[in-house]
Amino acid sequence: MTDRQYILVGEISGVFGLKGWVKIFSYTEPRENILSYSAWQLRKNGEIKSLKLKEGQRQGKNVVAHLETVDDRDVAESLIGWEIYIERDQLPTLAKDEYYWADLVGLNVITKSGVKLGMIDHLFETGANDVLVVSGDRERLIPFVMGQTVLEVDLDGKCLTVDWDPDF
Repeated sequence: MTDRQYILVGEISGVFGLKGWVKIFSYTEPRENILSYSAWQLRKNGEIKSLKLKEGQRQGKNVVAHLETVDDRDVAESLIGWEIYIERDQLPTLAKDEYYWADLVGLNVITKSGVKLGMIDHLFETGANDVLVVSGDRERLIPFVMGQTVLEVDLDGKCLTVDWDPDF
């Protein structure tokens, strides 16, 4: 089992009620899509637990879930802060020029003229487009817009080519 077989999809952020339900901070879009994956691998501080989802639902802006063997609030509280991973093969196949954020993190970023800007640390959503946070000699925020700022994504070569001024 390698970390490339698993993808981070959320984190347990709190408890909900008295019967073992947990609040989920979901990285999926829409948020409740996290509930469509059954076998969750929970990880925290090098420890790993595999639990199955019994049931779940959207609760306002949050997602709440009931996991097997978690039937009271104390056990649910012990899971706060655990990251939720699923097996990569549970994810839908993407169309051409679509990428999972997890696949972009760690790629080297270079300009079309060959200047290395750094490595993708993480991404965030703005509403208009996603933004790459590139760590190098300094932090750069680069809009992820295929064909405009992002010219090529080479997952095998672990490289992303951008049309971006290195001084910006």
